[in-house]
Amino acid sequence: MNSNDRANLIKRINTLEGLTDKERSDLLGLLRENKTYGLVWEDKPEDVEERLREELPILTEVPERVIISEDNDAPNHILIEGDNLEALAILAYTHEGKIDVIYIDPPYNTGNKDFIYNDSYVDKEDSYRHSKWLSFMSRRLKIAKKLLSDRGVIFISIDDNEQAQLKLLCDEIFGADRFITNLIWQKKTGAADANGIAIITEYILVYCLDPQNAKNIFSYNKNAFDIKRYRYTDEFEKIRGPFYYDSLDRGSIQYSDGLNYGIEAPDGSMIFPNGRLSFVNDGWTWKWSKEKVEWGIKNKFIEIVPTNKKKNGWAVKYKIYLNVDNEGNAIEKSVPYKNLISGILNADAANDIKTIFNSKAFSYAKPIELIKLFINLIANKKGIILDFFAGSGTTLHATMQLNAEDGGHRQCILVTNNENNICEEVTYERNRRVIQGYTNAKGEEVAGLTKNNLRYYRTGFVGRNRSMQNMRKLVNLATDMLCIKEDLYTEQNTFGGQKTYKGIFRYFDDGKKQMLVIYREEAIDELVDIIYDMDIPQPIKVYVFSPSEDPWEGSFDDVSDKVELCALPQAIYNTYRRILPKKKDAIIAPEDDALATTQKDKDLFDGMLNFTDEEEA
Repeated sequence: MNSNDRANLIKRINTLEGLTDKERSDLLGLLRENKTYGLVWEDKPEDVEERLREELPILTEVPERVIISEDNDAPNHILIEGDNLEALAILAYTHEGKIDVIYIDPPYNTGNKDFIYNDSYVDKEDSYRHSKWLSFMSRRLKIAKKLLSDRGVIFISIDDNEQAQLKLLCDEIFGADRFITNLIWQKKTGAADANGIAIITEYILVYCLDPQNAKNIFSYNKNAFDIKRYRYTDEFEKIRGPFYYDSLDRGSIQYSDGLNYGIEAPDGSMIFPNGRLSFVNDGWTWKWSKEKVEWGIKNKFIEIVPTNKKKNGWAVKYKIYLNVDNEGNAIEKSVPYKNLISGILNADAANDIKTIFNSKAFSYAKPIELIKLFINLIANKKGIILDFFAGSGTTLHATMQLNAEDGGHRQCILVTNNENNICEEVTYERNRRVIQGYTNAKGEEVAGLTKNNLRYYRTGFVGRNRSMQNMRKLVNLATDMLCIKEDLYTEQNTFGGQKTYKGIFRYFDDGKKQMLVIYREEAIDELVDIIYDMDIPQPIKVYVFSPSEDPWEGSFDDVSDKVELCALPQAIYNTYRRILPKKKDAIIAPEDDALATTQKDKDLFDGMLNFTDEEEA
C-alpha cells in the first residue's frame, strides 16, 4: 500500500459511521503496524490514561509548602506532585509553546525495579517489557513536544536498555530531522558488569524543534578554552576574560627601523628589542608601533616587569585576552562542542545529596553541573525549564544555582509522583533547604539561594461529562492553573474599590499585570461598570465562566479596549480535547446538560449582586 492509499484509507476510517471510538482506534492501529520503517509495538493500556477518559486533571496548591522570597522580582518555580501524564496535560493548557528546555531522566527499564507500570514493577521476564515502556514514554513525549517553544530543546538521559528504541520513538515524535546529537556522558571512571565490560557511560538524546537554532547553540562552545594557557586574570576579567602573556619583541626577517625604538622602563632607563640598551640593527623589533605601545601601556595591555634574562634587566610583555583582541575589540574565541561529556561524575550527585541531607536520601540523582551544562546552552536567561521525571529535584537546584551565578531569571517546573514520599521528603525538602539554607555534613552553614519562590501543587480531578455541575466545578477549581498560566499569584481583596468574593470573582494584580476571574456570569454587569471607571495601563486578562465559547463578549462592549476575554471552561476543554484519550461513549441525561443552575446554586447566589453574602476572598 502506498502512502496515498494509506492516507485515503485513514480518512475513510475517520469518517465512517457506526464505529465506536475503540473500533476506530483499533483499525487505525492495524494500519500503523504495517508501516515499513520505525517502531511497531503492541500498545499496552495504562491505568492513568484510562482514568483521563473519565476525569479531567486540575491543580490545587498546597499553601503550607509555599516559599516566598522577600525579593519581589524572584522567579516562581513550580513543583507538581502527581502522575506526570496528568501534569503534562495540565501544562499543555498553561504552557503550550512556552518551554525553552526540557530535561528528563526517565526510568531506564533495566528490570531491576526501576520502572512501574500500572502499579507493578516491570521485570526482565515480562514479555511486554519494551512495549509497556514505549507506550509509557510515547504518551508523555507527544505532549512534551507541544510544550516546547519554537526553538525549544529536549535532553533525555537513557542507557543501553532502551537507547535504541528511544531514538526511533523520538524520531517519530519530534522528527528525525530535528535530532541534534546523542551525547555520551562518562558518568564514572570504572566498573564491570556481568560480561566483564566496564560500563562507564550513559547517553543524552538531544532534539530541537528548530534545527538551525540548535546549530547556533552547539556549533561553538564559548566556554571552552585552554585553562592552563589562559591562567591569569586582572581587574578587566569581566569584560576581557582571562589572559596569557607573550613577549612584545621578536626577531624577524621583515625588519623595520620604525619598530626598533626605545620604551621607557619604570626606573627611567630605555628598553630596546632583544634586551638591548641602545639602538642596534640586529634584526629584532617590537611587534607593535610606538603609538600602539603607548595605548597598550595606558590601557594596561602591556606590562614591563624585571627580569634576569635581559641585559637591560626588563621584559616587555603584552596580554592576550580571551574575549578581546589586542586593540580592545570584542571577539568570539570558541571551539566546537564534542559529543563526549567528561569530568562530571555520578559520584558528584551522591555528594550533592549527602551534603544537603547528611545521608543518602536518594539514589540515581544526576549531578548539578551536568544539568547546568544543558540549561546554560540556551542563551535565554529568562527561559522556562521543565523536568517531568524530577526525582530528587536536581533540575530546580541547577536552575537556581545558575541564576545566582549569572543573574538570570529562569523558571523551573518539576513534576514527580509521591511514591515512598519522594516528592514531599526529597524533591521538595532538598530545594527548600537550598532556598532557605542548611547545615552541611561538616557542620558548616550553607547560605540559601533566597531570591526564589517555590509553589507546591497536587493534581486533582473533575468529571469529564459536560454537565453544568462539572463545568462550574472545573472553572472554580481552575484558578491555580490560571495563576500558573499567567505567572500571576498576588491576589487582592478588592477590585476597583469593591470587595472580592470567592465563588463570584477573584482579582490578581502584582503591579505589572492584572487578572480577573469571574465564576458567576450574573456579576458581569456590575464588574463591567467598575472596569469602565478604572484607569488601567494595559488590558486586564478576564477569565469568565460561560457555557459556550462566547465569553459574554457583548456584555463587555463598553470596555472592550480594557479587557482581554477568555471563556471558561471551553478554553480548557479545547486543550484537553487535543491531547487526552477520547472519552468512552456515555449517555448524558438531559438535565445534566441544562444551562439553568440548580436550586442550591440559586440559593448561593441570592444577594451576591450586592456582594455582601459570600465569604471574602
